[in-house]
Amino acid sequence: MELVVRKNELLRELQLFQGIVERKNTIPILANVLIEAKGNEVCMLATDLEVALRSKCAASVGKSGSLTLPAKKLYEILKALPETDVRIEEDKNGVKVAADRFDSRMQTLPREDFPTLPEAAGTMRAALSRDSLREMVAKTHFAITGEDTRYFLNGALFVLRSDSMSLVATDGHRLALVNVAREGSDEAVKAGDEVKVILPKKTLLELGKLLSESEGDIHYERGENHLFFDVGGRILISRMIDGQFPAYERVIPTGNDKDIEFERERLTNAVKRVALLSNERSRAVKFEIDKGKVEVTSSSSEFGEAREQLAVDYQGPALTISFNAQYVLDFLNVVETDVVSLSLKDEVSQAVMKPVGAQGYDYTYVIMPMRI
Repeated sequence: MELVVRKNELLRELQLFQGIVERKNTIPILANVLIEAKGNEVCMLATDLEVALRSKCAASVGKSGSLTLPAKKLYEILKALPETDVRIEEDKNGVKVAADRFDSRMQTLPREDFPTLPEAAGTMRAALSRDSLREMVAKTHFAITGEDTRYFLNGALFVLRSDSMSLVATDGHRLALVNVAREGSDEAVKAGDEVKVILPKKTLLELGKLLSESEGDIHYERGENHLFFDVGGRILISRMIDGQFPAYERVIPTGNDKDIEFERERLTNAVKRVALLSNERSRAVKFEIDKGKVEVTSSSSEFGEAREQLAVDYQGPALTISFNAQYVLDFLNVVETDVVSLSLKDEVSQAVMKPVGAQGYDYTYVIMPMRI
């Protein structure tokens, strides 16, 4: 195999593989990227057997062929090179990677060892709005647990309907749900039907990166055991998590009758400041709610205590409720509205946070109170 490619074009694609490829792997070939040169392009593929990415860029191909190279080391070499043409050439002693006066020879692993991945069959195909999907991923991915033995919680539930789509994630302490309307129609989902799949956390993180890089609609396809996202010509392939996602609708309280609205920025800053003196293990902050004001407080035997008062338009009964500060901040950091609402029932029931005046999506964040 022999090809010449612009450094920046190849680097841009290889950067997207870095989150997929594991440097330390029990299967050595999974640390490599498969490179195939043909026609006037070079195609790349990397996988950890759960998530995979196919990508390509323009190249001048002198000799067609395929080989594998260590994905992270190749990326580091390209990053260190000046903006120029890069030559990749295979011979009996390995793979030569050269540019300008730089010359290197990298070890390869047999192309035959690289796992075979499924191709999209074109059966259940739907067009999704890139902006909507990006919003959904950004507002839910942090609520997925990473180490739960209940493996179905290590992902987010994606629900596709003919006129809307939802993404929901929970770790048992909080739940993030985004609903977005869909325009137009396709044959993938009939009116009244719901197509549900659980997407692994890593899939969502990699999808989020791709969505910020591309333009235009996303094409989504569901296979027998895999999902395919065509994002601007790059194909993200993901295994589905096989399991029954919890009935999330039951977790969302309907009887919360105490509503408080906050200036988002003021609440964010208050929680950040007060949390500095909270217990490092629990990260608990108290919301002491009374007529016209909310005091955000914290205390720990090790550091001391802190409080900050916020003026609010509230005339209900006084109550005190505690939350994990990081859970509150995770929500506040991803909403764009100037005002957010907190709905409560009492000190021990689930609270609901929502952005006020959000355009284009419905975002519900359920957070369990802490008992201190």
